[in-house]
Amino acid sequence: MNKENCDFSPMKQSLKIDIGQVIAALQSSLETMDNENYCLLGNFEKIKNRFVHIEMKAATFYLNCYLSPFTDKYLELSICVQNMSKRKHGGLIVIKREDSLESLIHPGISIEAELSHSLLESIFFPGNPLHDGAVLVSQNHIISAANVLPLSDRYTGDKKLGTRHRAALGLSEKSDALVLVVSEETGRISFAFNGSMYPITTAEVL
Repeated sequence: MNKENCDFSPMKQSLKIDIGQVIAALQSSLETMDNENYCLLGNFEKIKNRFVHIEMKAATFYLNCYLSPFTDKYLELSICVQNMSKRKHGGLIVIKREDSLESLIHPGISIEAELSHSLLESIFFPGNPLHDGAVLVSQNHIISAANVLPLSDRYTGDKKLGTRHRAALGLSEKSDALVLVVSEETGRISFAFNGSMYPITTAEVL
């Protein structure tokens, strides 16, 4: 993943500490392998859990980097997705970067309003006629809602994904747009970028 121009030093330092702890845990496991009375399986489980946590924290860090040149509304986006996550309200938010998206998105309903978490949350509130589509964000404004995105066909069979996640991946495969997804089944938050999906931590989003 290529780094954008960004400086989130506290989060970067936290990542370094976490990675250092995993390296120390692996080194400790290596040193105890000669002890036949000691089982390493419990250590491996703990290390695996740490890796998952680090992956989510790293995704959060890079999400900030990818968004910083294109929108100033970090706090509004953060509050929105965290509130939706807690309530398990599904959501799909496209943040336009440099590529034109006109030929890729089937346009929905024009909004043309300044981005705010309350407006985004109301759009995705269950029962709202606009809640099933994607919201398009450009810089600090909500351009439109109920947009239809191209679906990825890469994840099938045992790796089936919901429509929102397939739509997020589909657009990210064809453009440099970044797409935030909140799952209504689990409340988990993730983002799609360059054809890949990354989970992010709820407590440290943006």
